[in-house]
Amino acid sequence: MSDPRAFSEMSLPLFVGDEAIEAAPLSAGKQPSYIRDHRQRLRTRFLSGGAQALPDYELLELVLFRAIPRRDVKPLAHQLIETFGDFNGVLSAAPDQLSALPGIGEAVITELKVVEAAAHRLARAKVLRRQVISSWDALLDYCHTTMAHRETEQFRVFFLDRKNILIADEEQAQGTVDHVPVYPREVVKRALQLNASALILVHNHPSGDPTPSEADITMTHQIEAAAMTMGITLHDHIIIGKSCEISFRSEGHL
Repeated sequence: MSDPRAFSEMSLPLFVGDEAIEAAPLSAGKQPSYIRDHRQRLRTRFLSGGAQALPDYELLELVLFRAIPRRDVKPLAHQLIETFGDFNGVLSAAPDQLSALPGIGEAVITELKVVEAAAHRLARAKVLRRQVISSWDALLDYCHTTMAHRETEQFRVFFLDRKNILIADEEQAQGTVDHVPVYPREVVKRALQLNASALILVHNHPSGDPTPSEADITMTHQIEAAAMTMGITLHDHIIIGKSCEISFRSEGHL
């Protein structure tokens, strides 16, 4: 009986290219020239034109090259995009969801999660210790990068100093597909510990629709009231959807 997995994997040392594997035992098989040439063409297009020169599935191929060094990864890249929607959806997919697909093992999951972690850290570095007003678009990009594709709700708080510089970004709670428990007292307590002067609340709606519920509005007003008694300002509450967001301040809820 043939192996049910369509792709074989081989874990590689970090920062070692596919070409270095030619010294591997012959039993591992030799990379066919058409695959080697295809990979080189993709690398060249990426280096000369950047990510915008490649569709999602080809960008994903570049990530898969290291995990699957000698097989054609294009079919797997297409399968991942079809299953999870787009490049961001693939990176954000949970390991158990990824491993449920034929051809996905530890090496592929590791590569995808390393890229996801790098994206999160890069986006976070663009906003942490920066003045929020001047980096508002970067802040929204960070929120979408880390939260838009989550399948459960997550509640985060951005803590700001007196100059509205972001001094901390912390996850306060995780919930279900349509609810996350939030305790106003704990939010304000943490703000006092950090000597924060202002807050921005953020949570996601896995449904993709960022429209606030009555519970969202009530909880926001409770945190605003608790913060106000301690001289802390609630600047905004942002709800992240799949492709857009809603600001409580802009919508008149604050």
